[in-house]
Amino acid sequence: MEFQLKQEQTKLHGIDLECLEKSSGKSRVLRVALSAAIVFALAGCAGDNNSPIRIGATMSETGAYATQGVAAKNGYLLCAEHVNAAGGVLGRNIEFIIHNDESNTERAHELYSQLIVDENVDAIMGPYGSTLTEAVAPITEKHRMVHISPLAATSSIWEQGRHHLFMVLPPAELFLAGLIDLADKQGFTRVAVLQEDSLFPRAAGRGAVALAEQRGMQVLLNHTYTSGTGDFSDFLQQLGDENIEILAMAASALDDFVKVRQQLNTMGIEVQMFGNSGAVSQYQEALGAAAEGDLGLSAWEASLPNPGVTEFVADYVERFQMQPSFHAAGGYGSCQLLVEAARRAGSLHTDALRQELLEMDYTTVFSRFKVDNRGYQVANQGVFVQWQNGEKVVVWPQVLATAELKLATETDSE
Repeated sequence: MEFQLKQEQTKLHGIDLECLEKSSGKSRVLRVALSAAIVFALAGCAGDNNSPIRIGATMSETGAYATQGVAAKNGYLLCAEHVNAAGGVLGRNIEFIIHNDESNTERAHELYSQLIVDENVDAIMGPYGSTLTEAVAPITEKHRMVHISPLAATSSIWEQGRHHLFMVLPPAELFLAGLIDLADKQGFTRVAVLQEDSLFPRAAGRGAVALAEQRGMQVLLNHTYTSGTGDFSDFLQQLGDENIEILAMAASALDDFVKVRQQLNTMGIEVQMFGNSGAVSQYQEALGAAAEGDLGLSAWEASLPNPGVTEFVADYVERFQMQPSFHAAGGYGSCQLLVEAARRAGSLHTDALRQELLEMDYTTVFSRFKVDNRGYQVANQGVFVQWQNGEKVVVWPQVLATAELKLATETDSE
């Protein structure tokens, strides 16, 4: 077997081997009579084989990432409802055990240890975002638990020799690619990049700089700000001084995007295109008409031709009384991946799930999923949206566009 099995870390078809050893009394009995021990453990440790498959996760229900985390949690929960209504997987329902990590890395680290060691969940799903995923990946890797990450995209997380971590989003370095491509096609050359000093935003900002320079554009300003910054006026004043046409911004918190747009308007500074790394409906709700013409990366939109999108959107709205963001669809689609891997493997065994995910080329409600041997996403590129007349429309890539791009001068004249 590719990785050495450790009794205290490995699950066999959803059964904890440590529990098997306790049930059989001695490890020697386990080695000699494994089949009998499994039968015994089914009765004594795992309980009724019709009991739900327990999937552990944390989500940021409070704190800086709450907007994204609550939506992703909703996606997990709706997926479980749909899977169970269709008969479950492996003859069993699924049940999510989700704790609030408070958008805190230490809390997330503590809770994943608790889920795996103390609560003895059958499977794991990831938290929101790159920062928290980086914090908990050592735990899931240590315990050899397949870890599908719904909403982490920073490439460095997948460059550390991990074997059980799977990316669903487009890589962070491509999160602002749509903005740069659109700007280049409009003939704009003067670019500013603003990124929060955090794992994912730094990667997205680096990607934007590299892509712009590859196109022969001038990156005249490239600024990294401290998390929690409230006043961006010094940086924004430079936009006017340098006659910046394109402002690309990467951040983890929605409030940062809103603050920058509000301060641009207050200072009377206009750029032709302002695009950010996370388009959610709450941005437009917070700004109203001031959001008109702004752009953002969305890893998913309801207009995408993915299987099951129409039903997902309708049921999400009915269940949660709001439209799903890409974070919600990411949670839902990642749950679909785990269920599909278990179905194909006929098992919850770590190595079987891992192999299925490595070989899978599968389109969920969220996106096409295909990874390389690192578990690194190679198929999903996301879309860029623009707020036009108070609604989000897809403007990139052209093959998926639902409307034409409008520039600041065009939106101002309407």
